Amino acid sequence: MDKELSDELLSMQHEDQKTLQELIDSGELGTVVYHPKIKEVHERNNKRIKQIIEEHGWPGITLVGKEAAEAAWLIVQHAVLDTAFMDSCLPLLREAVKRGDAEGSHFAYLQDRVLTMSGRPQIYGTQHDVDENGTALPLPMENPVEVDKLRKEMGLGTLAEATTRIQERENAIRRNRKANQAEEP
Repeated sequence: MDKELSDELLSMQHEDQKTLQELIDSGELGTVVYHPKIKEVHERNNKRIKQIIEEHGWPGITLVGKEAAEAAWLIVQHAVLDTAFMDSCLPLLREAVKRGDAEGSHFAYLQDRVLTMSGRPQIYGTQHDVDENGTALPLPMENPVEVDKLRKEMGLGTLAEATTRIQERENAIRRNRKANQAEEP
């Protein structure tokens, strides 16, 4: 295992998640289309993950350990400024999953993200949007009748469970935003 690379990926993930949580806590998340604070983190992480993948291929469990392999996936999942890069990672991640070097759920999330960002229906129901009333809804799916079966094959819980989890996060974001607006003079 490459401990140095593992530590670097975990540090990148930590910065991403810390910044995201700060924006949630402050009520700033969702106030602009792409908050500059998280965009800056994503830009820096995108640049580095591209270098890592170019040098090592997909940073899977064998190379960096389970936690850092998850960090690598999250960083690519958040590379929303470069959908073509995300798409180019799909075959690498698919092969890593086949050889047991990555989680199937990670492939499902990345596949759906690439599809929905390209205006196409998703396969696994991992991508949601929130309507004007604050209700979380899954984006269009290729086969909604079979989605829970497909999710299970990839190691995911049901679509209803995912939607509930996303709704809870959205509710927290909205509560924080209201609380912070109430504190403003």
